Amino acid sequence: MGTRGAPSRRRQAGRRLRYLPTGSFPFLLLLLLLCIQLGGGQKKKENLLAEKVEQLMEWSSRRSIFRMNGDKFRKFIKAPPRNYSMIVMFTALQPQRQCSVCRQANEEYQILANSWRYSSAFCNKLFFSMVDYDEGTDVFQQLNMNSAPTFMHFPPKGRPKRADTFDLQRIGFAAEQLAKWIADRTDVHIRVFRPPNYSGTIALALLVSLVGGLLYLRRNNLEFIYNKTGWAMVSLCIVFAMTSGQMWNHIRGPPYAHKNPHNGQVSYIHGSSQAQFVAESHIILVLNAAITMGMVLLNEAATSKGDVGKRRSKSLCCHFCNFILFPVDSGY
Repeated sequence: MGTRGAPSRRRQAGRRLRYLPTGSFPFLLLLLLLCIQLGGGQKKKENLLAEKVEQLMEWSSRRSIFRMNGDKFRKFIKAPPRNYSMIVMFTALQPQRQCSVCRQANEEYQILANSWRYSSAFCNKLFFSMVDYDEGTDVFQQLNMNSAPTFMHFPPKGRPKRADTFDLQRIGFAAEQLAKWIADRTDVHIRVFRPPNYSGTIALALLVSLVGGLLYLRRNNLEFIYNKTGWAMVSLCIVFAMTSGQMWNHIRGPPYAHKNPHNGQVSYIHGSSQAQFVAESHIILVLNAAITMGMVLLNEAATSKGDVGKRRSKSLCCHFCNFILFPVDSGY
């Protein structure tokens, strides 16, 4: 009975194969070719990504910041695939551009990139590059960028968002501020290592030596220490420095001024109420000092016992100067 059942099962299987639809074979063949093609495309992407990362690592081994033109920018930053973040500084460092802010920002950017390159956490997930206006004008035009320096973060996937552009005008371009911004965008924390700078120590030593020498020479007559006019001048200098925003400049590290690389126009006054340039602080300091000097001279003219004509002319001059300076100073 078992021998008769085996041929019957074979006949049934043969009938099932004969009744298999003939149109399914091209479909299966097409599906097989599609799987092979997708696998080959994925392998090609992996090889291309490996080549790009290898090239970037080679450049990073030579320099912490590598320069890019239009072709390199489109290949390594804009074109997929990417699994790394790229920090790009758009600048204008050529001497004919006369962009002093660009040189200052480049120094801070170099300190930051070196801190990352020589840290123990260095890996192939973050790179630093630079696009100069004279080497990549097409990149500036492609991004509709009309000012320099500008820092941007290009994430591994997707397009840069608004927060991926560093707010240089408000925060400044100190390396520590850039490192904090990078940590917010990439979760990569960079500890900034600055080269030793002994200028502050030398200046402090010279100041202490000068004061000590002056006290030693005048050790028999120290009445100048009790001079009210001298202490008043020192106090006014401190007040002028603080009210003009020098402490904000020291904390934020803003540029001295801003020069547009396209038309060469230099701006000494910042357009935003939340930021300022160093030159703006100097302008405010001079205006405040002029108004204070006018008030002092006006007081002297009113209380002195000199010639009445001189007192009157001095008073009119002070009133005229304050009348001119007050509207300017009130705008700030």
